[in-house]
Amino acid sequence: MEYIEAYKDFLKKGKTERECVVQFVKMAEDAGYKNLDEVESVKSGDKVYITKFGKAISLFQIGTEPIEKGMNILGAHIDSPRLDIKQNPLYESDFIVYLNTHYYGGIKKYQWVTLPLAIHGVVCLKNGSTVNVCVGEKEDDPVFCISDILPHLAQKQMEENAKEFIPGENLDLIAGSSNCCEEKEDESKEKDGAKKKILEILKSTYGFEEEDFVSAELEVVPSGSPRDLGFDRTMILAYGQDDRSCAFASAWAMFNSEIQKRTSCCLFVDKEEIGSVGATGMASHFFENCMSELIAKMDGFTELKLRRAMTNSMMLSSDVNSAFDPLNANLYDKDNSSFLGGGLVLNKYTGSRGKSGASDANAEFVAKVRNVLDTNEVKYQMAELGKVDQGGGGTIAYHAAKYGMNVLDAGVAVLSMHAPWEITSRKDMEEAAAGYKAFLTLE
Repeated sequence: MEYIEAYKDFLKKGKTERECVVQFVKMAEDAGYKNLDEVESVKSGDKVYITKFGKAISLFQIGTEPIEKGMNILGAHIDSPRLDIKQNPLYESDFIVYLNTHYYGGIKKYQWVTLPLAIHGVVCLKNGSTVNVCVGEKEDDPVFCISDILPHLAQKQMEENAKEFIPGENLDLIAGSSNCCEEKEDESKEKDGAKKKILEILKSTYGFEEEDFVSAELEVVPSGSPRDLGFDRTMILAYGQDDRSCAFASAWAMFNSEIQKRTSCCLFVDKEEIGSVGATGMASHFFENCMSELIAKMDGFTELKLRRAMTNSMMLSSDVNSAFDPLNANLYDKDNSSFLGGGLVLNKYTGSRGKSGASDANAEFVAKVRNVLDTNEVKYQMAELGKVDQGGGGTIAYHAAKYGMNVLDAGVAVLSMHAPWEITSRKDMEEAAAGYKAFLTLE
């Protein structure tokens, strides 16, 4: 119960990658971890972390063996599909004030209309200060919404392709309105008066101007807290469980593990939903640079030590898998699907159709992982995302595999993946944490 409630609290407080990193730093420091930038040297038994731009984090628990012999790595991403507010977003049109958005990651656009939405993020001012923004989560907060056409006038819309009937440019957030009766009756009323009123609220409440949107990162996410799902409360309904379910389970496993022979590592990165790009994504040199700094503070950096540490490592790419959906069973190969409540999902390969974008784990490594899970009585299942020609998806696995390390996808089954509200099983969350903890003992 303690673990599941902690997970739900993590999801509630961590609806953006920045908020997740803040929580991981607090959890790490409470567990005795220190910022690598603030220590002069690192030795066996030490616990350290390093962050990048507040949106990615690596945590290390240094083992008794030389790091060149490799690490056991739990890697996950902490970004989730959402809407981002554009840099010049605020406008008024026919008495309604909108915030213009750009969707992020793979979403079904129609799922985001007529929902109560919240805004999370930061606004960075020219004087160097940062304004933290979170509106729409407290009980007395206003929320935001994207409107939709009433069914009485939606004949044409209902005939269009699902990809097209909600254009991306129509995902604009309602942020306010004016009294059109007053404006029509009084021609002296200032044009765009409602927009100006919103700007006054932003200035008085948060201390930023319209021009400061240019240097802001504001994310639109579903408003509300995680909830127990079903009469039996066996499931969790929440935003962002892809991939924060695996990230939290990984962190929990490491924070509750003893020092091992091999160094343990948790790696939480950004931008996976758009290709792992950017300085905080897995395709960047973030992890390699972290390792270089760590080795330099252990016994001196050399390129060979770094390469040996990376290639001798083992990694679970802790990412979710699609749970079998009985209402859409024709999309799945049932014998090779993951089920809610079936335990940790091992996915030898992901990718699309002909395994495009997969790392395809070595059979020998899969056998080693199976053995350690069986030894520790962890429930797990082998699965693929869906039928071969239906599509597919990738993870961060192949970005780690390029170093020559063994990598296997292992995560939690999710129903309604990438929807504003996703579904997981309590049992699977528990088995994931147990499985990740067992993996950290693998030699």
